[in-house]
Amino acid sequence: MTEEMIQRAEKTAKENMYKNVEFRLGEIENLPVKDNTIDVIISNCVINLSPDKLQTFKEAYRVLKSGGRLMVSDLVTEGVLPDDIKKSFDAWSECIAGALEKSEYLDTIKKAGFHSVEIVSQDYYNEKGIDSRIAGKILSIKVRAYK
Repeated sequence: MTEEMIQRAEKTAKENMYKNVEFRLGEIENLPVKDNTIDVIISNCVINLSPDKLQTFKEAYRVLKSGGRLMVSDLVTEGVLPDDIKKSFDAWSECIAGALEKSEYLDTIKKAGFHSVEIVSQDYYNEKGIDSRIAGKILSIKVRAYK
């Protein structure tokens, strides 16, 4: 996130008269938030960019109140990505290179302490021009979990 993104989010919240939201600049692995203070966390295609996904989910768990909800939309794989794709700038910019295998992603959420982890929806990610070696192996999933 950047300061500009924070300003844009605040403007959108103000335009829509949302009074129960707050935006902060910080690192996803070390959130600038007190323990047990958040009701809901929504994340859209961000966690797969983190180099330490377990720590990211642990941070989400730490800041959520008891019974708090995590809603995540992210890319995952069916099978292991080739090494050259994992190192590709294009694949990183398309949120593919950091994607975990689906089962590992869900297990990581559980290891962080979450329960009732469930896939709400999933669709194959089939962008035009995707490398043929990974075509049909990338999924966009929406996951719900609770503290």
